[in-house]
Amino acid sequence: MLFREHVPLAPYTTFRIGGPARWFAEATTETEVAEAAEFARQRGLPLFVLGGGSNLLVSDAGFPGLVLRIGLRGITVNTLLTSDPVLEVGAGENWDDFVSLAVNAGLAGIECLAGIPGTVGGTPVQNVGAYGQEVSETVWHVRVFDLEAKTIRELSGPQSGFAYRRSIFNTDDRGRYIVTRVDYRLRRGGTAKISYADLKRYFQDWKLEPTLKEVSAAVREIRRSKGMLIVEGDPDCQSAGSFFKNPVIPMAHYERITQEAGMAVPQYPAGDGMVKVPAAWLLDQAGFHKGFAFGAAGISSRHTLALINRGGATAKDILGLRDRITAQVESQFGIHLEPEPILVE
Repeated sequence: MLFREHVPLAPYTTFRIGGPARWFAEATTETEVAEAAEFARQRGLPLFVLGGGSNLLVSDAGFPGLVLRIGLRGITVNTLLTSDPVLEVGAGENWDDFVSLAVNAGLAGIECLAGIPGTVGGTPVQNVGAYGQEVSETVWHVRVFDLEAKTIRELSGPQSGFAYRRSIFNTDDRGRYIVTRVDYRLRRGGTAKISYADLKRYFQDWKLEPTLKEVSAAVREIRRSKGMLIVEGDPDCQSAGSFFKNPVIPMAHYERITQEAGMAVPQYPAGDGMVKVPAAWLLDQAGFHKGFAFGAAGISSRHTLALINRGGATAKDILGLRDRITAQVESQFGIHLEPEPILVE
C-alpha cells in the first residue's frame, strides 16, 4: 500500500472544505484494510474511514491521523441464499450507480434512494433513507473488518441495530468496524414504492403504475430541483446534503409547539407517543430561509436544510452558521437539532 503524507482532504468532500490528512491511503482489498489498520495501530494514530465524502465536514486543521479511503469494488448476484436475489456489493462502489443497476435489472427496494451521493459502504452506517425508503429495509448482511478482533465479520440486518439515521456503526460501536461490503436483498419484479408526498404529487395524474426506472428518474428530478443532486458547477451543490436530522419529539412537546405557534405544525407519527417534525419547517419559522447568507457559508437557494459553501467557506464558517441555527431553533421551540454530517477533526 502507498501511505502518503499531508494530503489535502477538501477535494475528497462534496463540501470542498477541509485541511490535510497527516497520512492518507486507499484500500482496494480487505487485506489492505487490515494492513492500514495495523499501520495506524502501530503508530498510535487515530483512523478515519473515508467513502464518497458526501456526509462529512472536515475541520480546517485537517485530521491528525490516517485517513483510509475505501476503494473495494465488485458486485456479485447471489441467488442461492433466499428466494430473492442478494446483491453483494463492494463498499467502494458508487451508490447511485448501484441503484441504477438494480432498477435496470427490475430489482425493487432501493429505487427511491436514487441520486444520493457517496459510496455503498456509507449506507448502513447512517441507515441512509429518502423519499419513503431506508436501506435497512433491504440490507441482508454488512461485511466488516473488526478493529478490536482484527478479523472479518458479517453482521445481519438486525445485528446492525438500524433506526432512523442510526446503526451500531455510528452509535454503540462507532469506530469499531470498517465496512468492506454490503449485501442487499432486493425483490425481483417488485413494484416501486410511492408513499412519499413529493412522489405522490409527481405521479398523481398518471394512468399507469410507474416502473422502477420511472420512479428513480422522478426522484433524481425532484432532488435536482431542490439542489440535492450533485451537479458540477452548481453553487448549491457544495454541501453535505441535508445538514439537520428531522427531530423526533414527544407528542406533549409537539402539542405545546402547536399551541404557541397558533397554527398547524407538520408532523409524522414516530411510534410510542412520539412524532417527527420536519427540520426544514423549524428553520423557516426561525428565520433561516432558502438563500440565507452568512458570509461565505449559507443555505441553498432550493433546499432549506442544505448548508452550502458559497465559495471559499471554511469549516469554521459552516459551524458558525450551524450554531446560529441550532441556538435560534432551541430558543424558539425547545428542540435541539442534531446535525447529519460527521465532523472530522
